[in-house]
Amino acid sequence: MTYIVETMVGLLVAVAILALLARRLSIPYPIVLVIGGLLLAFVPGLPRPRLNPEMVFFLFLPPLLFPAALFSSWRDFHANLRHILMLAVGLVLFTTITVGFLASHLFPGLPLAAGMLLGAIISPPDAIAATSIAQRLPIPRRLLTIIEGESLINDATALVAYRFAIAALLVGTFSIPRAVGVFFAVAIGGIAIGLLIAVVIAALQQRLDNPPVQTTLSLLTPFISYIAAEKIHVSGVLAVVTTGFYLGWRAPEIVSARLRLQAGPVWEMVEFLLNGVVFILIGLQLPEILQGLQSYSNAQLLLYAVLINLAVIFVRILWVFPAAYLSRLLFCRVYERDCYPKWQHIALLAWTGMRGVVSLAAALAIPLTAQNAAPFPGRNLILFLTFSVILGTLVLQGLTLAPIIRWLKIEDDGEFEKEELNARLKANEAALARLNELSATAPLDSDAVQRLRTEYEDRLRQVHASDAAGSIAPLFSSDYQRLAYEALQVERKIIIQLRNSRVIGDDVLRRIQRDIDLAEARLRFPAMSS
Repeated sequence: MTYIVETMVGLLVAVAILALLARRLSIPYPIVLVIGGLLLAFVPGLPRPRLNPEMVFFLFLPPLLFPAALFSSWRDFHANLRHILMLAVGLVLFTTITVGFLASHLFPGLPLAAGMLLGAIISPPDAIAATSIAQRLPIPRRLLTIIEGESLINDATALVAYRFAIAALLVGTFSIPRAVGVFFAVAIGGIAIGLLIAVVIAALQQRLDNPPVQTTLSLLTPFISYIAAEKIHVSGVLAVVTTGFYLGWRAPEIVSARLRLQAGPVWEMVEFLLNGVVFILIGLQLPEILQGLQSYSNAQLLLYAVLINLAVIFVRILWVFPAAYLSRLLFCRVYERDCYPKWQHIALLAWTGMRGVVSLAAALAIPLTAQNAAPFPGRNLILFLTFSVILGTLVLQGLTLAPIIRWLKIEDDGEFEKEELNARLKANEAALARLNELSATAPLDSDAVQRLRTEYEDRLRQVHASDAAGSIAPLFSSDYQRLAYEALQVERKIIIQLRNSRVIGDDVLRRIQRDIDLAEARLRFPAMSS
């Protein structure tokens, strides 16, 4: 027990240090964490925690997929559903089949079924890597939606293909019609279970008024959805994503402001810690993977790693460009309202194929033996190739995304800011109209009315100034911010002095300090409070 605690504390310390290093180097933190874990794996005397596939599927995957769906835009996801499915279903199956045939021909002793298994394992880009890297880059909102949407649901396709490849190797039979039928049954069942769980959770959240209990329920929701789906053998991934999308759509109506203020930071911390631990654990797996490859030379392993990385990267490129252009030629009526994509955007989409923890967990979950207790064919090689694809795509594609964006001259289209300004304008105009209506029909304190009217008029001036400038203008002038900040620091200093002098207690200090903190946050991030 002490060993486990010490290992977890060590992992969390490493996450904090490497995340700070990533921020200082301006490198996406998944890349730094994987490389950091890889380097730590070769430090003598350090513990070698094993990445348990069951732990990944049941402990890490649900709470990482859920907030990604919860904070996604259902409107944008639905509008781009055809493109997302072309990648999350079509590309995953194309990658599985292509890599399967290539691997069985390139790597001696690897049967076709084992090659298909490798293809299924390394076919889905990782949701964590894709979103954490892509969100940092100035790319159009639609592209980001497609990248995030693909990474949310492609795991379901890959895991179904994975299970059939395992069955083909263990039992020796494979039926394409049955595979297609099972795929649709698993997908539809997962969506149905996810929707049912979401409706129940939404009803509970709407009736509760206890932020700690509601936050706990929110943290448990992805596990409930995933376990319920897996118990009846449907897609737990799609169940969690469906639950997240539904609750994300309903949350503005059923969740109180107190819960949003408390649950948001909790989920942010959970995501950061889980992401960090997972990516470090990926790097730490290499020594164990190499133990089963004594029969291969280092030159062979390096060659195999390069070949499989090139195959994965070029298969995505070969799919994305025809899928983007030929589909519009063949189904012009379906896409008649959809603008023709720029080749630069398609090129960027073709380059965002970073793999991650789901691929490694699936590889580690391969049985040790096949039929007649014989060693599972190519298991150690599949593990190594999976690790090489994760490392190669994360480092190569992750580090080159920003330069490629600059080279392709891709810029943020500003759609998010335009929608935000329009929404703020309508909301503040409606609030000011209601204020004027109340002041005209009811006896109200004139000073209070004027104070609120002035505040809303200031907000409207900010919105109009932002619209003219093309970006969100600050609500307060720099002089006002500086003076207000100095005044707040004096307030904070005085209440601490009063606490230290035993004039007030710590509970009073914390209550006043919270008000000061909120006022300071309003100065620094005015968009959050207007």
